Amino acid sequence: MRPWRYTGAMTTTPQLRIGTRGSPLALTQAEMVRDQLAQVHPHLAAPESVEIAVIKTSGDKFLDRPLADIGGKGLFTKEIEEALGEGHIHMAVHSMKDVPTVLPGGLVISCIPPREDPRDAFISNRAADIEELPHGAVVGTASLRRAAQLRNLRPDLVVETLRGNVQTRLRKLEEGVAAATLLAFAGLKRLGLENCATTVLETDLMLPAVAQGAIGIECREEDAAIRELLAPLNHSQSEICVAAERAMLAALDGSCRTPIAALAEYEGGKGLNLRGLVARPDGSRLHRVSRDFTSCGGIAEARELGRDAGEELLRAAGPGFFNGGSPDDSPGKN
Repeated sequence: MRPWRYTGAMTTTPQLRIGTRGSPLALTQAEMVRDQLAQVHPHLAAPESVEIAVIKTSGDKFLDRPLADIGGKGLFTKEIEEALGEGHIHMAVHSMKDVPTVLPGGLVISCIPPREDPRDAFISNRAADIEELPHGAVVGTASLRRAAQLRNLRPDLVVETLRGNVQTRLRKLEEGVAAATLLAFAGLKRLGLENCATTVLETDLMLPAVAQGAIGIECREEDAAIRELLAPLNHSQSEICVAAERAMLAALDGSCRTPIAALAEYEGGKGLNLRGLVARPDGSRLHRVSRDFTSCGGIAEARELGRDAGEELLRAAGPGFFNGGSPDDSPGKN
């Protein structure tokens, strides 16, 4: 199916119209949702029953500056959410790490399908892992979260801004712009590029961005029919983990502009574990938190866990820690 490009006006009337960014990864994720809907709802399996609407966002327009300098979170969702609120699309598919903790009025994240591997991938044609990079090597990333943890691990490395979609950054690496880069392993897997990863970093070495690896499907809160269609796609454990991480971020958001990382995981019969991190952009100081909740049974409890973890990080870091930094993981870097 060729993506329909949003022009601000309704054209044909498919049964469903899904809004998304136009990057190869964003399109792949929207197509995954389309295919999953067709599997559980046979009436959506017919050709042209579902259209994919490509909407260019502010984050896609300004590629010459770090996202933290032009607005941070929301740059990859604003125009899509406007189209959703105005009824031009029925739902929107986002990488959840792009989604601000506060949504526009009347919109909700109705569905979180099963989360993909949340870890970061280290990619280099010069070293097998971070430890093997030579002294002073250039690592390209636009993620303040990754940059801060890299600088904490290896203060001798030179971290430079490297933006663009997955394919663009891989090409720049081949061109020698940097000795290495880091990308979300989930994005590589969804694109069939997992073999590009030199190694996948364990989370005790590089804690992921909030909700990394998770897809969120947003719709109008009042649209009961769409929410009913999406319900079978929801994965409750992924939803709970993402809720805990985003609640931790919400406890820090607004009062800090600093690199933030979090990961909530179910540990067999032990319940939910949440780990969080805040760092100075230069990596010189880093604070961690860990919470276990053996009886976490729902979204409300997960959010309480996340808020508690975020508040502990605020107390540990102190008020001066958050002055003059920059937002978390610049959104949209997959």
